[in-house]
Amino acid sequence: MQSDLIGKIEKAKRYAQEPERIKIRQFQATFQGGNDHIVSLENDQWNCDCRFFRNWQTCSHVMALQRILGPMLSHEARVAGRSYHSEVVADAVG
Repeated sequence: MQSDLIGKIEKAKRYAQEPERIKIRQFQATFQGGNDHIVSLENDQWNCDCRFFRNWQTCSHVMALQRILGPMLSHEARVAGRSYHSEVVADAVG
């Protein structure tokens, strides 16, 4: 019985080293801070309840999760959000 558990633990460690084997299809998280925000992913589409997301279809919360979960997301979910021309980004970041 104990050897079964040890085998499962070893398998879990291998899985954790290969995050690309995991594909997230549906996800919800809460970002905690001065203002808590709920971020979700469904059908490769992100949503966040922050005001910035409503205007830009992306935000720092979504971008952070795209970085953290990158290997586990479909291509569409990794790049989801509005495409921006370099001039718009340059203006936004100064």
